[in-house]
Amino acid sequence: MCVISLYTVSMSSVPVVRLNDGRRMPGLALGTWLGIDSEKNQKGSEVEHAVLWALAAGYTHIDTAFIYGIEDQIGRALVKKFAEGMKREAVYITTKLFNDAHAKDAVVPTLRKSLQNLKLEYVDLYLIHFPTGIFENGTYDYTDYVETWRGMIEAKNLGLTKSIGVSNFNEQQINRLLEHGLEKPAALQVEVNLNLQQPALLSYCKEQDIAVMSYTPFGSLFYNKASSNAPPPRIDEPALVTMANKYNKTVPQITLRYLVELGTIPLPKSITKSRIEENINIYDFELTSSDREILKGYDRKYRTLSILEWADHPYFPFEKN
Repeated sequence: MCVISLYTVSMSSVPVVRLNDGRRMPGLALGTWLGIDSEKNQKGSEVEHAVLWALAAGYTHIDTAFIYGIEDQIGRALVKKFAEGMKREAVYITTKLFNDAHAKDAVVPTLRKSLQNLKLEYVDLYLIHFPTGIFENGTYDYTDYVETWRGMIEAKNLGLTKSIGVSNFNEQQINRLLEHGLEKPAALQVEVNLNLQQPALLSYCKEQDIAVMSYTPFGSLFYNKASSNAPPPRIDEPALVTMANKYNKTVPQITLRYLVELGTIPLPKSITKSRIEENINIYDFELTSSDREILKGYDRKYRTLSILEWADHPYFPFEKN
């Protein structure tokens, strides 16, 4: 299974997860998705500032994707840090292949574009963003993700990425990769939060020695992010407030700590300096079993990112209701 490194310096340090390919991944990352308006994102510098603040606060893992439209901002931040003396090996970069590049021979050229944006010679982890191929014009690409995975293996063999993995795949889809005798994904990135805890998928990944990265870790915790039909809790839930006060932490910190104790690698996103600093400060306490039971009770199998508009794609990975 993925284990926490015994070489962690102190309780406040981010632990390291050992991957099934022998490499190590920091156990928490700064998420960088600002939304779907990539053209607007490319014109700003919010993520550049966020990355600089995160690296100063002790983060060593940045998670991004080509479709986010902000890889160039991360590249600018990295160039600044490298100029200050930070070594490339000191930061772990994850990015993703989007749906419009699922052809086997499109994987390497697309990763090269990401590397150009990031101003890097390699990334540490490259993920297939979704199993569903979709062309730029919105029509479906029915390329088998097994062929896409072969392209990912080629990218790794070329040294363009150190590790490869998948995102938004279900258990059956991962099994298909293994049934073809192909390299096992080092990581799976999926939504995990209080409302969607995915115990069966987490158990499967533990058995397969696949690290789980949890995106949207706060789910519907914040009122301004919650849809009208989203189940509780919210950030002012009395039980959560009481719990946070007991540990002298905030409700978001309690949530992130719970995801860590579930065995996942949370990817909290923020462009606010104080929140970035707060989100990493979760390694100096442990939840009690009774607190974990309370948090477990919020699981409603409610998916924040359902992408039901792709539900008729043959490789759609989620529930269709």
